[in-house]
Amino acid sequence: MAHIWATHRAPNYERFAEREKPNWFKDAKLGIFVHWGPYSVPAWAEPTGELGKIDTVEPEQVHKHNPYAEWYFNTMRFPDGPTAEHHRKVYNDAPYDDFLDTWKAKDFDADKLVRMFKRAGARYVVPVSKHHDGVTLWDAPGTGERNTVHRGPKRDLIDEWAQACKKEDVKFGVYYSTGIDWHVWPTAEPYHVNNQIRAGINDHEYNEYAWRHCHDLIEKYKPFMLWGDIDWPKAGVAPGKYSVEALLDELYTANPEAVVNDRFGDTHWDFQTVEYGLGEPPKDTQMWQFTRGIGLSFGYNQVEDESHSLSGLDVLRLLIDVCSSGGDLLLNVGPDADGNIPPVQMRCLEALGDWMDVNGEAIYGTSKVDAEIATPHGKTEGEWVRWTRKGDRLFAFVDGTEGEVTLPVKLDRVDMTAAKLLNGDQVDVQSGGVVDVSKLPTQLRPACIEFRIR
Repeated sequence: MAHIWATHRAPNYERFAEREKPNWFKDAKLGIFVHWGPYSVPAWAEPTGELGKIDTVEPEQVHKHNPYAEWYFNTMRFPDGPTAEHHRKVYNDAPYDDFLDTWKAKDFDADKLVRMFKRAGARYVVPVSKHHDGVTLWDAPGTGERNTVHRGPKRDLIDEWAQACKKEDVKFGVYYSTGIDWHVWPTAEPYHVNNQIRAGINDHEYNEYAWRHCHDLIEKYKPFMLWGDIDWPKAGVAPGKYSVEALLDELYTANPEAVVNDRFGDTHWDFQTVEYGLGEPPKDTQMWQFTRGIGLSFGYNQVEDESHSLSGLDVLRLLIDVCSSGGDLLLNVGPDADGNIPPVQMRCLEALGDWMDVNGEAIYGTSKVDAEIATPHGKTEGEWVRWTRKGDRLFAFVDGTEGEVTLPVKLDRVDMTAAKLLNGDQVDVQSGGVVDVSKLPTQLRPACIEFRIR
């Protein structure tokens, strides 16, 4: 996998690093990513595992066996790969763009979906505006008719998402594939690892093409988040009319509360990203975000079932894990071609919503707890304890056992006498910080217990 994160800032971008980060993103903690495009028609990928942790194939073969269904345009081009075999069998080797024309999005209702995401506890929504296949979900400049306004759905899907978010008072962001566009750079071979497809990253024409797209997104929709992916053309790093620097000036002027991620090349980022098994959370106090799908793919993959997907409890633990480490979770859903959320994903969203209704106070606007007060404990099996704080309020998340748990907390720093669940029920904490988990309500697992910091 090519390195896709910025490693340093070019000198002309240092001024952006001093910019105060907006409170909405510091406090949001949970957003919904939406990968939806022509790739949602075939909706097929080999579920080999979590990207970055796949050990069933050799590293140089990962892209032939890519679990990301949104990479179908690329994986179908490995003639001896499983996706190509599937494509020949089901679609008789039809060109990829046929999927754009057959994609009708007949059930898509942005208002309904944003309400659903808000009910799940999300404070912002980030739909894909263009993925690596180059198809834009709005009438982007220079795309001719290869977009959803002129073909397929024949709708400005990005505008529908933006309007729905505005109605529900949910922050609206956009993903844009900055570093790869297989339509602009048609190559004889599919993308392996660091091969010739990335030669286009230095292309001046593509730099201007991508810049005009992002400029158009900023001008029309004024997003709160601009989420780039896999670098930016090197031609756009230096100062100039079509530079990332000029683009950021436009973005922060159009929306002073906007943020960008760390995939715009060595330019600037407001927050760093971790994706499945790729990357590591920052060790300092920088803002960061963890993103993954409910399954192994971002785009809808019809092959996936519960065995490839997070359960409701898994998603809750993931959210708590990320937030207790000072991060923010961008959880992805992949609608089917008609625009419906698959049942296995719906169950996770419903579990999130039910739990956040009671415990959201211990997630939103919280921060990481200093080790001098309390420490996390346990991983996947047995006792599991995590912590967040808000002012002098300390929240312990407890799960993984039906017996007694000794909370890893400094007793001289925390008042344990008035412990309670966030539904108001009192919790009996025994001497030494011992909690009997069997006495906590199972429907609120992981249980959240509130204490006060002395």
